[in-house]
Amino acid sequence: MSDSQGVLYIVATPIGNLGDITRRAIEVLTEVDLIAAEDTRTSQKLLAHYDIRTPMMALHEHNEREQSGEIIKKIQAGLRIALISDAGTPLISDPGYHLVAAAHQAQVPVHPIPGASALIAALSASGLPTDRFVFEGFLPNKTMARQAYLQNLLDEPRTLIFYEAPHRLLECLETMLAVFGPERIAVLAREITKLFETIRQCPLGELTAWVRESADQQKGESVIILAGAVPGPDKQQVELDVDDLLSTLLTKLSVKDVAHLVSQLSGLGKNDLYARALEIQQQHKE
Repeated sequence: MSDSQGVLYIVATPIGNLGDITRRAIEVLTEVDLIAAEDTRTSQKLLAHYDIRTPMMALHEHNEREQSGEIIKKIQAGLRIALISDAGTPLISDPGYHLVAAAHQAQVPVHPIPGASALIAALSASGLPTDRFVFEGFLPNKTMARQAYLQNLLDEPRTLIFYEAPHRLLECLETMLAVFGPERIAVLAREITKLFETIRQCPLGELTAWVRESADQQKGESVIILAGAVPGPDKQQVELDVDDLLSTLLTKLSVKDVAHLVSQLSGLGKNDLYARALEIQQQHKE
């Protein structure tokens, strides 16, 4: 680590297995002047494992706004500070946003030290499309708010990724089942990199029933991944297909009968189809 001026490092730490830390992360955590940790008691276990004796301070959701200014002043005075969360990459459903935003505003150098991330680890092993995805973090606690939130994602075509705590896992899956239906493909990635790691892909109805029936699957931190919605047929193409159907049936049936039959087949309004059939019939006469 060669930075001689003050700098802020964003350091990813393991999400479970302590071996999942980079050599560069260990080097940075060893050589910085101070580590800002989400929970110093949790982080002390990691630092002790690698014999890292750098001083720590707490930076969590309850004091981040207050402490960010003080940390920036320390960096401007020449200190090198590392930000870590309890597990994984800081700022991803963890504190740190206000500090990093303040650092940029103060033109303080910010360097990421990449490493573990639960959402990327889960996605990579999910078997679902990885080319386009959206991370939604933790869903609302209350059932109605959670259902409304998910309803807005019903037609989202990208792979959907969520975090969930153990005590809310089952009710979260139950709400997803109600919104997305039992056939939507889902993945539960639980306790990633830990002893009881579980990664299962199956229809949402089957996954929910499995978790409901197994208390063991309701323990530990989880990532839930849902397949995106399958896009429906292009609206213009549907209209063209209806026109073709109307044209074909008009050679055999009356306009009234054609409108009635196509309305039953397509679910479209009979009056609109009647008017469209008249237009097509007139076009054929011209």
